Amino acid sequence: MNMVLKLLLSMSCSGTLLILVLFLGKRFLKDKLSKQWQYYVWLIVIMRLLLPFGAEINLMGKTYQAIDQAVTQETPLPQIPPAAIWYSESVAGLGQETASAEALTAAHPFWDMISLLTDHIWLIWLAVALGMLIRKVTIYQSFVQYINSGWIPVSDMDILDRLSVTAEQMGIKRPVELCTNPQVSSPLLKGFVHPCIVLPSVDISEKDFRYIIVHELIHYKRRDMFYKWLVQVTVCLHWFNPFVHLMSQEITKLCEFSCDEAVLAKVGYTNAEDYGKTLLDAMAAVGKYKESSGAVTLSENKKILKGRLKAIMSFKRKSKAIHILTGTLTLCMIFGAFILGVYPGEASSRMQENPSVSNRNKEDMLSAQGTTDAYTAVFSSQVEQYYEADSLPLFQIAFSGLDEKEQLAWLEKLYADDGVAFFSVAVKALDGNDSLLAGFAEKAYGDGKIAFFSILTDCMGEAELEAWLDKALEDGHRSFQSILFDKLETDAEWDVQEEKWEEQQRLEYQAVGVTCNGKNYYYQGQLVNIFLDIRSNQSFYTLDMNPDGTVNIKIIRGEDGKITGVFYMDEAEVADLLGDMNDSDDSDDF
Repeated sequence: MNMVLKLLLSMSCSGTLLILVLFLGKRFLKDKLSKQWQYYVWLIVIMRLLLPFGAEINLMGKTYQAIDQAVTQETPLPQIPPAAIWYSESVAGLGQETASAEALTAAHPFWDMISLLTDHIWLIWLAVALGMLIRKVTIYQSFVQYINSGWIPVSDMDILDRLSVTAEQMGIKRPVELCTNPQVSSPLLKGFVHPCIVLPSVDISEKDFRYIIVHELIHYKRRDMFYKWLVQVTVCLHWFNPFVHLMSQEITKLCEFSCDEAVLAKVGYTNAEDYGKTLLDAMAAVGKYKESSGAVTLSENKKILKGRLKAIMSFKRKSKAIHILTGTLTLCMIFGAFILGVYPGEASSRMQENPSVSNRNKEDMLSAQGTTDAYTAVFSSQVEQYYEADSLPLFQIAFSGLDEKEQLAWLEKLYADDGVAFFSVAVKALDGNDSLLAGFAEKAYGDGKIAFFSILTDCMGEAELEAWLDKALEDGHRSFQSILFDKLETDAEWDVQEEKWEEQQRLEYQAVGVTCNGKNYYYQGQLVNIFLDIRSNQSFYTLDMNPDGTVNIKIIRGEDGKITGVFYMDEAEVADLLGDMNDSDDSDDF
């Protein structure tokens, strides 16, 4: 394996241990330590994940040296099915040396491919990392272009004076622009060099305006956008490590929690209730455009709002003892990062000094298997083994060696198990078996399994996609329509179709006494607080929350998708709904 990749894996392992320590400590010290310390202590983990530093003698170096020595001394052979061994011995016993030699020769390309993949697996890592980073940058650029195309600079001198005075009080010397864009769903800050605060509207109270401006200026003063992109780069480099993704989600949440804490320290803890109301008011913004992961907002993620409000109301200044504790813990984290260390380069060179070990094991394996038929049995065994081990790349390689009957059986198993990821790599290994894929497309469409259907559309031609789109339009399956419009790259037609659907939905709501005015819903003349409409197949739903509303209602639909009635939601249903939202938090609250 490439030394660079080994070094990266060792940094990933060290970082994972630190991540686990912080998550474990969070269970015991969450409410005792300041949110700002919890936010910034993750920088130590990020440095551990990005920089190959460490003590000369460290835990990770010792561990990798032990593993390297064990691998050098003896590389275990993969298990071969008894049937394959019996077949090989039978052929040799009958004096069929020529057949065995031909089978051995035919098997060499497979092992050459495995060896090539092992030696260059770092290219796969690099390709995925670059792809993820390019995608994130592209999305952010599109977001900035969208904001710029619809923004309107604020020209009210009174408002600009208030912004200037607040910035000066916070010690910010660089000019900060202010503009509005009614499409954004929350006040946000964008721009690394030329900061700009974007508001959905300036039609807000003076008190709310001050809280919003202070919140966004704190994001700017703390350079949260740079911190956020540092985290994104770390995620791209360690895309294979699920703990790094969990770390990213935690940092995203703590960014807002710590900013709330900093706002209250600035405006006074006695104003916690008013500041919390400002966050609630931000939820009623008229915009609908989802902010990019490259911007910092006031309350884009509404799912953790309940936790933020609870934290705001309980914020208080930390004692001197807590400050001493946080300082001690910081030093312990830094010391731990050094002691964990990284993979030593010398171990890699020692591994390369004796390449005969791996070559000998490969030849032993070839001799043991003997024939092409034996390899077929090996493929069948290894597909099961790699599926149980949750190894997608190796599963795809072994799956490609199966015959069509076995491939069909595995596809049916993956479909029944809802193994979307494995189903995806298996489909890519089929090499265009149109009849097999068409059957599964029909099945996925009939069962309403959007994820499986989306995978199969990647293997369809334009004519087949258009035929499926006609069927989805005729059946009224909006989720499938969205996928097919996207695959055909006909966004304009989808926009027209979506407008028709929204008009149809508005008429359906009116028929049962529900009217819409912008983002506000009214039922029997009363402004709705919680509005819930879940489709019969639960493929998508409408959920709107307006803190100024007085009633909570839900739309009831029959199996055919048509509205059968409107019912008031009781307190238990509301509590369950809010609880589910809090449990499904996905951390997009910059």
